[in-house]
Amino acid sequence: MSENFEYSYSAERQSEIEAIRKKYLPREEQENKMERLRKLDASVGTKALIASMALGILSALVFGVGMCCFLLWSLWVLGALLCVVGVIGMLVAPWLYRRLVEKRKAEIAPEILRLTEELSQK
Repeated sequence: MSENFEYSYSAERQSEIEAIRKKYLPREEQENKMERLRKLDASVGTKALIASMALGILSALVFGVGMCCFLLWSLWVLGALLCVVGVIGMLVAPWLYRRLVEKRKAEIAPEILRLTEELSQK
């Protein structure tokens, strides 16, 4: 009876096997909570930024059309009106951003506080 034991170790192969294995293991609860916390924190300003940027850009375009009416086409009343509307929109955009961020923070604050409480205790 001749039993030969053969063993070859490859760190690269072992790390590849471990990486594949991790894909199929259930995720740890702590990682899920931390990931959820990061996503909630990142979501605070996204919608607010999109809305305020859209308002600001649209207002700048309206202002530009008003300037064209006023300076190029000699439509002074319409140009002045469009310029005023554009300036008001540009002034409102930062206020809109802050308001939407505050509203979103108030919506998700209980969840964020609950997750931070659970993560800090472990």
